[in-house]
Amino acid sequence: MLQSATSVLPAPAAGATRLFIRNMVCPRCLRVVQRELEKVGLVVDNVALGAANVRMADGSPVDMPVVEAALQAFGFALVNDPRDQLVEQVKALVVELIHYTPAEQQPYQTYSHFISERLGRSYAYLSHQFSLREGLTLEKYIIRQKVERAKELLSYQDAKVAEVARLLGYSSAAHLTNQFRQVTGMSPSDFQALGPGSAGRLSLHNLA
Repeated sequence: MLQSATSVLPAPAAGATRLFIRNMVCPRCLRVVQRELEKVGLVVDNVALGAANVRMADGSPVDMPVVEAALQAFGFALVNDPRDQLVEQVKALVVELIHYTPAEQQPYQTYSHFISERLGRSYAYLSHQFSLREGLTLEKYIIRQKVERAKELLSYQDAKVAEVARLLGYSSAAHLTNQFRQVTGMSPSDFQALGPGSAGRLSLHNLA
């Protein structure tokens, strides 16, 4: 079952296994991963960005090397270390919220409160583990994702900076402009003036 944008997978059913999967960064990734897992004989109970609950129909153990090879062919990778799994869950939540959750469905809490609540860990602990594993603070990762989403929205030439700021939860256009300039070296208006298809947007795989 494909999960919606900000869903958290239910606990695996009896006999099922939770796979943590790196580089799942878009809705298309969900479909590709489910298809490839099913091709190697797995029943996919649930799949969301960064994870899937799977089982063998006959109850036999999942053949992890076979699964790993199938996923690697499409640029995905299994994540086995529990600390890396936690970081991947954080990244998946951030990507889902910023890139795929409509503004009207955004949580009322801050990102830090939302992430902490969904993963059942303190934000300080999550941020520390994130920095250790990624070499980047969680706060900066969130900012980079928001700026990348702003680039996407600004690629529509009639988009207004103030409206983009509102959609991304900024307190003002000036706040967005400051963070945008810190990351890209230019203002949102300067970026928009480059025109559609201009350089500057990164792949989510590179960001995530």
